[in-house]
Amino acid sequence: EVQLVESGGGLVQAGGSLRLSCAASGFTFYRHAIGWFRQAPGKEREGVSFISRDGSTYYEDPVKGRFTISSDNAKNTVYLRMNSQKPEDTAVYYCARSNSRLYSVVPRWYDYWGPGTQVTASS
Repeated sequence: EVQLVESGGGLVQAGGSLRLSCAASGFTFYRHAIGWFRQAPGKEREGVSFISRDGSTYYEDPVKGRFTISSDNAKNTVYLRMNSQKPEDTAVYYCARSNSRLYSVVPRWYDYWGPGTQVTASS
């Protein structure tokens, strides 16, 4: 059974940092790109950052320069380091498995999703 489980969310002051983890199981980890998405109250889900199995990464403009995505294949885990948090980063953060080794910014290319973890950045 394919499973993705996020952890590491919580309350952080503006300017602070958090590291989210996405623990994967039930599939061959290195064959699938992983993406991080988020959804704030009253807003649509949006992409945050993505990592392909060739090591290439992508960041959406709102987080570029502040967030860093990385992957530990030995632990079947993808991380999202979030620095310089802003109140507008407040959202439920989800990790998802792509149906390809290469990332896509399009959510429909992701076939399995975790339940999400809440991140709240207070001003």
